[in-house]
Amino acid sequence: MISESFILIAGYIFGFYMAWNIGANDVANSMASAVGAKAITVRQAIFIAGILNVVGAVFIGSHVADTIRKGIVSTEILADPHIALIGALAALLSAALWVSFATWKSLPVSTTHSIVGAMVGFGIMAGGFSVVKWGKLAAIVLGWVIAPVFSLIIAFVMFKFIVKIVLSKKDSFVWSLKLSPFFIGIAVFIVVLSFLFKTPLGKTLAIGNLTALLLALIVAIIFGFAGMKLLSRFVRERKAGAEAIFKHIQIGTSCYVALAIGANDVANAIGPLAVIYFIVKTGNVGATVPVPVFLLFFGGIGIACGIAMAGARVMETVGKKITTLTNTRGFSVDFAAATTVLVASKMGLPVSTTHAAVGGVLGVGLAGGIEAVNFRIVFKIMLYWVLTVPAAALTSMAIFKVLQLIL
Repeated sequence: MISESFILIAGYIFGFYMAWNIGANDVANSMASAVGAKAITVRQAIFIAGILNVVGAVFIGSHVADTIRKGIVSTEILADPHIALIGALAALLSAALWVSFATWKSLPVSTTHSIVGAMVGFGIMAGGFSVVKWGKLAAIVLGWVIAPVFSLIIAFVMFKFIVKIVLSKKDSFVWSLKLSPFFIGIAVFIVVLSFLFKTPLGKTLAIGNLTALLLALIVAIIFGFAGMKLLSRFVRERKAGAEAIFKHIQIGTSCYVALAIGANDVANAIGPLAVIYFIVKTGNVGATVPVPVFLLFFGGIGIACGIAMAGARVMETVGKKITTLTNTRGFSVDFAAATTVLVASKMGLPVSTTHAAVGGVLGVGLAGGIEAVNFRIVFKIMLYWVLTVPAAALTSMAIFKVLQLIL
C-alpha cells in the first residue's frame, strides 16, 4: 500500500487543481458582465477577482467542511477511512477534470454540481445506489431550472424598470444620479443579507431574520446616500448618460460576487482535501471536519491562479457571446444573480451562481428583443449544465476503481 504521506501530497495536488478550475470557470460569474459592459478591462477583472477570492476564502470561507458535499451521499460509507481517502481523491480529480474540460470549451458550468456529481460516483462505487440520496439530487436538478429562470425574470424586470425611470428620460445622467441611492441601496441590501444568511460567516454570527433585515436596511441607506455623494463629486462623464453612473455601481456588485465565490466555492476544492488531511492526521473522519486556515488560504491562492491563467476564456463567453452588455444591463445581471442565490439559499434550494449569472445575462438580452440573444451558445451552455453531474459521476467511478487498484 502506498504511504499516507503520498496520498496527502496527491490530495494537495488534486485540491489545488480543483481550486484552479474554480477560478478559471467561476470568475465569469462575478466579472463577465463588468468586462462585457466595458466597466473594467479583462486585466483589471483578473486582478480584482483574484484578490477578492483569496479574501473571501480565508476570512469568510467555512472552517468546517461537510465530508459529503451537500449531503448527497450517506455518511455510512465513510466508516472505512481508506475508502473515504480514495473517494475524496477520486471526487477532487474527476470534478476538476470536468470543469477543466468545460473551461477549455469556454463554457460556464457549476463547480458545486461537479463535486456533487463526483461524490455520487464515489458513493455508488463504495456503497451501491442505495447510499445516494436521490431526493437531494432531484432538488439539485430542479435548481438547473429554478436559478436561470428566476434570475432571467429579475434581470428582465430590473432592466425594463431602469429603461422606464432612467434611460427614457431626456437627461438620463441627472436621473441616474438622482436615483442612485435607490439602486446602490437595493444592491447593498442584497449584499449584506447574502453575507448574513448565505456565507459561513453569517452562520457563525447566527443573526435572526428580523435583525438581519434591519441591519441590511440601515447599511443600505447609509451606503446609498454616501454613494450618491461620491458619484456627484467624481463622475464627470455626462455625455455617457446613465451608463457613466451605473459603470461605478456595477463594479461594486461584481466585487461582491467575487468575494462571495471565494467564501462559498472554496469548499468545493478544500472540503475533500480537508477530509484527506484529517484522515491522514487522525486516522478517522466524521460527518464534518475542521478546516485549518492554511487550507482555506491554499484554496484561495489556487482560485486566484486559475483566474489569472485561464479566467478570460469563460468571461468572454458570458460577457460578450450571449448578448451585448451595457453598464445598466450588467448591473441588472449582477443584481438578479445575487438576489436569486440569496432567496434560493434561504428557501433551502441548491442553486448555482453560474446558472443564475447566465440566466441574468439571458434576461437582459431578451429585454432588448429575442433577436438580441445568441441562442446557439445558450443551448450549448445548457447542454453542459445537464452533462455536469453524470459526466463527473462516471469519471469519478472510473478514477475510484483505478485508485482502488493502486492504493
